Amino acid sequence: MSASLPRVVWVLLHAAVTFLAFPHPLGDRVIDLGWLMAWGVPLTAAAAVQGLSIRRAAWIGFWVGLLANGAVLHWAYVVTVHYGHAPVAVGVLAPFGMAAYSAVFHAAWSAAFAGLAGRGRASPWALAACWAALDHGRTFLLTGFTWASLGYAQHESPLLALAPFTGVVGLTFVTVLGAFGALALVRPTLAQAWGGGGRPHGFAALALVVLAGTAAWLGWEDTPEGEAVEVAVLQGNIQQGVKWSPDWAERTLGIYDDLTRQAAARGARVIAWPETAVPGSPDGDPELADRLVALAAETRATLIVGAIGLSFGADEREPPQLFDSAFVVTPDGIGERYDKAHLVPFGEYLPLRPLLGRFIRAIATGSAGRDVTRGAGPRALVLEGSDAPLPVGVPICYELLFPDEVRRFAASGGRMLFALTNDAWYGRTGAPHQFLAITALRAAETGLWVARSANTGVSALIDGRGRVRARTAIFETDLLVGAVPLRPPGAEPTFYVRHGDLFAWTCWALALGCGFLAMRTPGRAADA
Repeated sequence: MSASLPRVVWVLLHAAVTFLAFPHPLGDRVIDLGWLMAWGVPLTAAAAVQGLSIRRAAWIGFWVGLLANGAVLHWAYVVTVHYGHAPVAVGVLAPFGMAAYSAVFHAAWSAAFAGLAGRGRASPWALAACWAALDHGRTFLLTGFTWASLGYAQHESPLLALAPFTGVVGLTFVTVLGAFGALALVRPTLAQAWGGGGRPHGFAALALVVLAGTAAWLGWEDTPEGEAVEVAVLQGNIQQGVKWSPDWAERTLGIYDDLTRQAAARGARVIAWPETAVPGSPDGDPELADRLVALAAETRATLIVGAIGLSFGADEREPPQLFDSAFVVTPDGIGERYDKAHLVPFGEYLPLRPLLGRFIRAIATGSAGRDVTRGAGPRALVLEGSDAPLPVGVPICYELLFPDEVRRFAASGGRMLFALTNDAWYGRTGAPHQFLAITALRAAETGLWVARSANTGVSALIDGRGRVRARTAIFETDLLVGAVPLRPPGAEPTFYVRHGDLFAWTCWALALGCGFLAMRTPGRAADA
């Protein structure tokens, strides 16, 4: 961090290291440098606003965050232009429109950094607590949006061992703590000027990172495993442009019929179809429902089928409510249904529709042009068609971005997770691979195996440590079959499942405490 570098260089460096901290395709390979680049993200963020006043740091920090997050969210162009048929100008702005939410939190951290550094209180602990607390805020404020939260960059590093205790926020905390601890060792004069304490604080911060990571890794036992169940995840590879076309309905069902038979022939007893794999609703189409039940009977398997759920009111003249649902289908009939509870704003529903309805059309409401209805909330589905009743969690697509919500699937008794998603929207961008990394964190936090069924990939089997055991390529018709160990009945869930975001709220308390102490310390002059 050198004063000889213009501020704009640090801004561009921050955008570059943020982009490289998350997975991206390069030809037939996926480049994933998060374990290395994540450490540079907080350092370049600080350098970009070093020496500024609080107000100026917040303003510059917003634009820094907008550029960096917009780079990671480049796939929003594909969503809006290729599939949403929006004008190119709208597509160019779309990544930055989505990034604006995250940029607000980046602005808040930049302001906190300026305020703490200006009063000699910017210790590694304070800066890490502020970043971690704000990342936690992204899980619930204004419905939340956690894509590109810093902790996800560590999805393949040894720090993943912290996830069952702290959630992804803990990975964020130790990354920022380690980065500024290393800076205190390398540039002690600069760290002391901020209040980082120089080399002693640097040694202490790095020692904590190493000890916490090592202790978590050594003490990280696999989730107690009972019997295993043979599961399959299907990847029909139905292109988004034809997914809802009536001309493709029979062909789509035929593809999934064939994949289901292949999975059953390989021994699968529970077979998951992706989000809205069925071009219709078993609730409103008796022939479709009978077809699915007949397939379950033929294959002697329990199916978890993504489809549109319907709820009919007392007035038959009113259109039914629409849900993004997962149906349990057994040889005995259609069983329980889980309705997605955390919907995509501007995708599955339009916020403030009376105000915005004339100007903004939601992208993903299918052919109905109406809002999808929010489900009741996370709960375990009971698969009655298996050898014994088997409770499982079935988070659907966007819900996987929210750790506390996925935690509740495990807390309600789920013995494994089936993640259903449709990533066709993203095309051949980094998004499917980034979403897989997010799903891996949910597995590590809950200690449960995850069977991920994605329409166009990446479908995967992920163990309770967040390790991807098997995966498909994107945009190929494929399936995975494997024996998935279940959490035994009565086995103690992970600390995170039992206590939720306790560590995150501790970071909030630490951040606020550091802020209070800084307010009582005289400030130093800063750039206007």
